[in-house]
Amino acid sequence: MINSIAPVVPAGRMRALPQPEFALPGGMLLRRWAAYDVPALVESCLDPDIRHWNRPALLSPAEAEERIARWHARWQDEEAAIWAVAPAGGGPAVGLIGVGDLDLAGGSGEILYWLLPAGRGRGVMVPATDRVSRWAFEDLGLQRVRITHSVANPASCAIATKAGYPLEGTMRGALLHADGWHDEHLHARLRTDPPV
Repeated sequence: MINSIAPVVPAGRMRALPQPEFALPGGMLLRRWAAYDVPALVESCLDPDIRHWNRPALLSPAEAEERIARWHARWQDEEAAIWAVAPAGGGPAVGLIGVGDLDLAGGSGEILYWLLPAGRGRGVMVPATDRVSRWAFEDLGLQRVRITHSVANPASCAIATKAGYPLEGTMRGALLHADGWHDEHLHARLRTDPPV
């Protein structure tokens, strides 16, 4: 007899959930990406810091519109959950946060994030990371969520640590950037970890 392990998150659970909005401190909001966010997404691919740490391809407005549509489809396909970081009172996105590399059967995913200059310095990314993490554990049902970043990016390290992701180790030569191979820190948070 072959023992089988049931999936941690059953197929179809994420698809059945509407993508929620989350209020954040400082008058900010996590919401779905919309057509009027196209210029912000195009701008993000030109920002030197975002380009250095996240390595996005340059996008035309039409390609940015397709990317946003693909993010919506990836929710339905249970592959990723991507939110815009935006002013609660309305206006275009100033950042992105999400859970990608989803392995629902294995119960894991990876947080990814960036902020445009208009979103920096507001202290928004730590509460955004905590809120998306709580959604991933409490609503979706993941067991483990990780954050990886270049060891040369102390801002991402601080966000991960403050959002309850302890450093687990260093992955040597793990990611190729424009200036060569970077070691990466690996942070992770478990569903059973105490709240932040």
